[in-house]
Amino acid sequence: MLEQKIRAPKNRGFYVRMKLLPGKHGRSSVPQLEKKNFFYRNCKWVLWLSLSFYFFSSYLISNHPNQKNNKQPTALSKTHFSSLASRALFESTTNNITQKQGLPFNDLKIFVYDLPAKYNTDWLKNERCSTHLFASEVAIHRALLTSEYLTVDPYEADFFFVPVYVSCNFSTVNGFPAIGHARSLIASAINLISTQYPFWDRSHGSDHVFVASHDFGSCFHTMEDVAISDGIPGFLKNSIVLQTFGVKQRHPCQEVENVVIPPYVSPESVLRTLEKSPVTGRRDIFAFFRGKMEVHPKNISGRFYSKRVRTMLWRKYNGDRRFFLQRHRFAGYQSEIVRSVFCLCPLGWAPWSPRLVESVALGCVPVIIADGIRLPFDDVVPWAEISVNVAEKDVGKLAEILEHVAATNLSAIQKNLWDPRVPRALMFNDRVHEGDATWRVISALANKRARSYRRSRVSSQ
Repeated sequence: MLEQKIRAPKNRGFYVRMKLLPGKHGRSSVPQLEKKNFFYRNCKWVLWLSLSFYFFSSYLISNHPNQKNNKQPTALSKTHFSSLASRALFESTTNNITQKQGLPFNDLKIFVYDLPAKYNTDWLKNERCSTHLFASEVAIHRALLTSEYLTVDPYEADFFFVPVYVSCNFSTVNGFPAIGHARSLIASAINLISTQYPFWDRSHGSDHVFVASHDFGSCFHTMEDVAISDGIPGFLKNSIVLQTFGVKQRHPCQEVENVVIPPYVSPESVLRTLEKSPVTGRRDIFAFFRGKMEVHPKNISGRFYSKRVRTMLWRKYNGDRRFFLQRHRFAGYQSEIVRSVFCLCPLGWAPWSPRLVESVALGCVPVIIADGIRLPFDDVVPWAEISVNVAEKDVGKLAEILEHVAATNLSAIQKNLWDPRVPRALMFNDRVHEGDATWRVISALANKRARSYRRSRVSSQ
């Protein structure tokens, strides 16, 4: 009975029934009028159809799903995740990027070269190509191809994206990406586009964009001494490079117009972890690190791995119950990050690490141990408010430093860190979402519009 009371009545629709009344002289006068007046003879049908159309149109308008609450549909409404906490990482809580009013780059246009498959998609035969830490070159390419900023007309483009995947040539010896072919592959692509299109030559490549998502960026080598010796290839020096490498001091491998981007971390893997353990869940590990820590560091070309920082961590804190340190790989190590209060992010050969992104995405305070590092999107990501910086020389005091933070401002750091906008800015998605990593790349390019040949021509006219 209760269900019957609260159940909404079915909408049975409506109809209009009309009857023409006779004139004051009786029914016999109507036929006479109908013979004299064609309109009068048909007016009841005209009125009936008009009123029916009016009421039916009103019903459709008032009950259209997109008109309820005066809300406009958004592209992101098609994307569903199983937990609200996880959704916040990748979806904007404000407007979708298709609602471009007020955005700083609402008129930006990017042309993506359609290169032969040997430069990009052929490498995707190995599934690791699109999921490993250097995979931002793949993610950015995919996202741009479906973005609102893509143009198929190169003559209206502000920038030209050159999609060359150089990090997917995995070594058969150790499984690591081998990038010895990077320079020749990019040079070949530039030769192709400069032959088939006029856009490279007219700007000398100043409005062309490349990705260099490996250790020392556009120097294309994993060892710093060799990278410095080789330098940035001449054919790239006038272009824009999106690279994971960045330091605050002068360095030969960033002497090019560049944007420091985050390393790639699979959003799907983060979502799976957060579905089991939310960001605000229990954290029973005080300080965590899993990765390469050499007990006896080897001198390679005058350098020690991680400048011996990781060796110091192992020697000093391996027996400390506050630290959970592991030297061996574990596929499910994100489940350890989400249980940790502090996640150590020491340098390796290069200063940056995917742990930076994983820690932020999983709500663990990143402890950055890499002197002079330039962090991704540091103009918008409040790194000083969401992380702890420890000088390499102070690793021996790390426990005291973290204990002090835990006793003073840990709650404030975590509150800032758990703001969904922060991890969103460091994550790449297959489609551009407002505020995500590719969106930040587009925003950074918008600030470099002075390099656009088309813009310079328009402003000079």
